[in-house]
Amino acid sequence: MMTVHEVSKLTGVSIRALQYYDRIGLLKPAERTQAGYRMYGGADLERLQQILFFRELEFPLKEIARILGDPGFDRKEAVRDQLALLEMKKAHLDELILLARRIEEKGEGTLEFRAFDNSRMEEYAKKAKEKWGHTPQYREFEEKNRDRSPQTQREISEQLMEIFRRFATVRDKAPDCTEAQNLVRQLQAFLTEHYYTCTDEVLAGLGKMYGAGGAFTQNIDKEAGEGTAVFASKAIAFFCEK
Repeated sequence: MMTVHEVSKLTGVSIRALQYYDRIGLLKPAERTQAGYRMYGGADLERLQQILFFRELEFPLKEIARILGDPGFDRKEAVRDQLALLEMKKAHLDELILLARRIEEKGEGTLEFRAFDNSRMEEYAKKAKEKWGHTPQYREFEEKNRDRSPQTQREISEQLMEIFRRFATVRDKAPDCTEAQNLVRQLQAFLTEHYYTCTDEVLAGLGKMYGAGGAFTQNIDKEAGEGTAVFASKAIAFFCEK
């Protein structure tokens, strides 16, 4: 585990920025000491690396949070797209540097504008964003949710929260207890029926977000009681590791 100061020194990200990422739920530290100090693990550093890649490509923080929060987010596929975009960005900068050198050598009157054209990169970025924001899970949810009334949507959300309230009734037991594991099965079946096909892989990703300390954690704990989200996260982790 690393302190916020060590992460800042390692990555070059300021302590203030790391604190802000924590505050908005973009990068929550894995643990906090009794004194309240942030402690970051390997998974946190991998997530920070993804954040920095997206920042280099000038993605807004809100959009990065949305992309990384998608249960269907494929890190390997994202890295491939990021690499392609970074290579395009490098080629674009190389052309601008060459143009600037020609202008420096020839002086005024060097009217070339092709180097400023980054439409290819913009088009690729647009397609990549559409892909990241429209995973199979997202599309399936959109299809299922299309004809639901606002009342039906609220009822489904309430039924989902009721499952977490049941998690709260057994959180004094071990996450691998029979009751907790049965609730994980119910949760997976409920998500598949009402939202999207919740494979073990997708469920594992959701479980990590439930316990990460962001909006998911806060909403679950608000409805079901403090500590419920982390307990559910641990129960899901055990279920998916079997």
